[in-house]
Amino acid sequence: MSWSKEEMLVVAGARALQGRRVCFVGIGLPNIAVALAQRTVAPDIELIYESGVYGARPARLPLSIGDPCLVTGATAAMSMVELFQFYLQGGLVDVGFLGAAQLDRFGNINTTVIGDYQHPKVRLPGSGGACEIAINAREVFILMRQSARSFVERIDFCTSPGNLGGAALRAAQGWQGRGPSVVVTDLGRYGFDEDTGEMRLEAVHPGVTVEDVRAATGWDLQVAVDLETTPDPTAEELRLVREELDPEGVYVKR
Repeated sequence: MSWSKEEMLVVAGARALQGRRVCFVGIGLPNIAVALAQRTVAPDIELIYESGVYGARPARLPLSIGDPCLVTGATAAMSMVELFQFYLQGGLVDVGFLGAAQLDRFGNINTTVIGDYQHPKVRLPGSGGACEIAINAREVFILMRQSARSFVERIDFCTSPGNLGGAALRAAQGWQGRGPSVVVTDLGRYGFDEDTGEMRLEAVHPGVTVEDVRAATGWDLQVAVDLETTPDPTAEELRLVREELDPEGVYVKR
């Protein structure tokens, strides 16, 4: 079998959700990954969307957080105020699954601007509910494509806080969520050092070397001593992505 880097990214992101129960997710690649997890390693996972849907089981790829397919078959539909206050701020969300345009070594996320805020090179969508998720979800997973432009020494704008400048700095804020715990890219999977709050490469995807990862990282990257290699995607995982979740290849390139 052959697969693309984007397919490996989605498959690895889905596998990371094994054992998780309640997941707050957005549209795009994170949405495809959690939908794949729901069909494979986490059949009982409850999906939450910020438009006010709990327990979603979308039959097709949602076009936005307001897509009616999110409501059909869902456990509950409510206002955004109720969802954020009672579920997210109430500490009932196990995992917030986020994307990023830029990410630094401490898991701080930029989805606001590239360049100077007043005169940006690129204006991005902004936070939406991501900042609240980053603060309140019990843990945060980040799914993104990796390059030296996205994995940067210093992000241009902090949209959603990770470990700020270190684990102690985040702990001092008193936020209920522990912050970022997993980052999955098209090159590998990362965890975080509990003492420093800094990212650490824990697995490379098939065909990827540590040198490849370092070349796509804007800082001196930590590498786990017991570095793993991600298992290949299975035929069923690829079938689900290609035939059910993104048959038109809108988000996942073949």
